[in-house]
Amino acid sequence: MNQISYKDVIDKYPALNQNKLTDLWSSARSDFNVKIIVLDDDPTGIQTVHSIPVYTDWEEETVEMAFKDESQLVFILTNSRSFTEAKAEQVYRLIAKRISYASEKYNIPYLLISRSDSTLRGHYPLETDVLRQTIEEIEGNHVDGEVIIPFFEEGGRLTVHNTHFVQQANSLVPAGETEFAKDRSFGFKSSHLGEWIEEKTKGLYKAEDVLYISLKSIRKLEIDQITEQLMTVSQFRKIVVNALNEDDITVFTIALIKSIQRGQRFLFRTAATFTKVIGDISSRPLLSKEELIKDSINHNGGLVVIGSHVKKTSDQLNILKSVSHLYFIEFDCHLVFNKKLFKKEIDRVRILAEEKVSQGITTVIYTKRERIDLGNNMQEEELQLSVEISNAVTRLVNNFTVKPKFLIAKGGITSSDIGTKGLGVKRATVAGQIAPGVPVWKTGSESKFPFIPYIIFPGNVGTENTLKDVVLNLDA
Repeated sequence: MNQISYKDVIDKYPALNQNKLTDLWSSARSDFNVKIIVLDDDPTGIQTVHSIPVYTDWEEETVEMAFKDESQLVFILTNSRSFTEAKAEQVYRLIAKRISYASEKYNIPYLLISRSDSTLRGHYPLETDVLRQTIEEIEGNHVDGEVIIPFFEEGGRLTVHNTHFVQQANSLVPAGETEFAKDRSFGFKSSHLGEWIEEKTKGLYKAEDVLYISLKSIRKLEIDQITEQLMTVSQFRKIVVNALNEDDITVFTIALIKSIQRGQRFLFRTAATFTKVIGDISSRPLLSKEELIKDSINHNGGLVVIGSHVKKTSDQLNILKSVSHLYFIEFDCHLVFNKKLFKKEIDRVRILAEEKVSQGITTVIYTKRERIDLGNNMQEEELQLSVEISNAVTRLVNNFTVKPKFLIAKGGITSSDIGTKGLGVKRATVAGQIAPGVPVWKTGSESKFPFIPYIIFPGNVGTENTLKDVVLNLDA
């Protein structure tokens, strides 16, 4: 499929009546009181919300804490995109059991979302299949359908004509034609979401059997008709939602709530926007430096750690290198094949970075840009190597002896491991976003560096200048 014009698509569909939509939403959402639990396969899923708790493990007591948390919407960070298939299956089965038991123990109904990448990468359909099977085994109730919403406007991920697109400048490029589709662990060919489902499920679910919620129906506010469509769903049928902006997701969610209240049950595989909408999280302005850095005593520099290898990250790094007052250290991650040399490299990078940060110089550590390529049919081995490299970066932060003024981690696996293992965060609060799609954690008192801003910068978000703008904002 060819690229299409962003402007032509946007202009084709009339805008929704905001006052009417607000009234419809308020009426539908007012008595929707179920606990909403988001299982996030990397920490970037919080990139649309604020004032929301994130739990970084799934121990039995943690899951119970999530149910008892005063926030209706809670995130549990699994970081499963860094797992092998076998580990992802094991972990999601365990989480589903603990959620089911906690729900019964506290008599609190729940809605479960598997939040994943807006460019369609991750362990799909494995994770939602495991969740469904486990829930049905324990609770005895059937899950009627699976709702698939990869839409994420801040990242330029739009779904139209049942096809998922990635915005590049003024064009919309079919997702299957982007670099993300060539991911060595989670690659795919199809951009049409029905065909993508068929591809990923190896033909178990056919494209022609998918229920497609059209933009035409959404923009006409055909909520009753969409509700009736959802009421016909059974046997874990797939539902694809088209969307060009957040309002489209809101319209669909009104119909969704109505169908749930009439007895339908769904699982969800979505990007970040749906979590904000279903959680009824308000929009807020981007965070300022003054809101984030309140420690006037700390005169150390900041620390930026870049692990992602997608082209957008490398482009952003190259732009960042034009800032002359920053200090850059390349971490030779290719030494991972030699444990002795690899350990020396970790120590070299950490000691040099500590020296510069303690001098008040914001320091950027980035992994060698050339990817490790073991050849075809070696995806699991490559994934394991990437985990070893991420563990090394994590140890680097965990052993860091200088408290930075701020910490930025670039990339999903990198930011998850630094947050949970490097900083030792058990429960964080999402402060908001410092740039569109770039969330910030408030680290807790239990963390290695309490109360510093921890910026979780997705590898595939922003323009070429966004990373530089964020760093300069905090380093001014």
